[in-house]
Amino acid sequence: MAITISVLDQSPIYPGETPEEAFAHTIRLAQLSERLGFRRFWVSEHHDSEQVAGSSPEVLISHLLARTERIRIGSGGIMLQHYSPYKVAENFNVLASLAPGRVDLGVGRAPGGLPRSTQALQQGGVEAASLTDKITELDKYVHNRLEAEHPLHGLKAGPLPGIPPELHVLGASVASAEIAASLGLPYVFSLFIGGDQAVALEAVQAYRSGFNRRGGQEPQVIIALAVIVAETEEEAKELAGAHKLIRIRFASGKILTLASREQAEEFTRQSEEAYTLEEREPEITKGTKETVREQLLALAEASGVDEFIITTNIQPFEKRQRSFELLSEALTGAIAGASL
Repeated sequence: MAITISVLDQSPIYPGETPEEAFAHTIRLAQLSERLGFRRFWVSEHHDSEQVAGSSPEVLISHLLARTERIRIGSGGIMLQHYSPYKVAENFNVLASLAPGRVDLGVGRAPGGLPRSTQALQQGGVEAASLTDKITELDKYVHNRLEAEHPLHGLKAGPLPGIPPELHVLGASVASAEIAASLGLPYVFSLFIGGDQAVALEAVQAYRSGFNRRGGQEPQVIIALAVIVAETEEEAKELAGAHKLIRIRFASGKILTLASREQAEEFTRQSEEAYTLEEREPEITKGTKETVREQLLALAEASGVDEFIITTNIQPFEKRQRSFELLSEALTGAIAGASL
């Protein structure tokens, strides 16, 4: 099976680095991804963080489009619950007009930060629309098809590009897959966040079986995962480190996964809600290019998914670059093997 690789970069700020250096690394990685022939390069949205520089993906996307020529550039993703769908559509319609056929609009519902940043982002807001309603509204604005009975019929999210941005729903649960399926939109399962391959496979199946084809669309599903490729198995394991994911289960039923215990403890302190913490091993595909190729092919066969969005948050940056170069070589091997 031929595998298509895309990249998600979170612009991490490592100890001793500045935000300027983090963005410089993101630019270099986007250009490398283009040279290696990867399909997409996405950037994330995080707020109130000293570890991640990317708080405004649409601004960063604009710069990356100007610094690349062919690769698709997009968001992984815009946290839509914070924003007006109309304004998000305007932002991405501008981007799609500047770089026709190269813009992806991935949307999700993670907070992207701590409760205080959510409060600041939503200050003055009164809308209580569900995420499904907001994605539906966004899709209408992006494709300029508000129905006649819509209270704002005739409104356009200008400019209207010749090729609209490609809208993707991001999630890490069966519920998010069902939302994407009901709306007939492409879906991305974030395995590096969810950390459970069985849930990923269940979500992919739920998405395909429940997909709404009324608009003529076909299911399009991608799996996002963390990958580290190194010259040896030992080096890959060392680069992965002893990282743990912390899952917060709130009394209200909400579940949230964060990258460190410090982040989780600060989140729960600000939320003032009863909770329990659960420590989990992160789902990281790691090893040499041969073993990583085998793991990717196995996941592709199990899921029927032929595109993976890869995140590789390791330091130093040169090792991050080298991991993607080795991954490209692994991909070439996968294509060659598929043609035998």
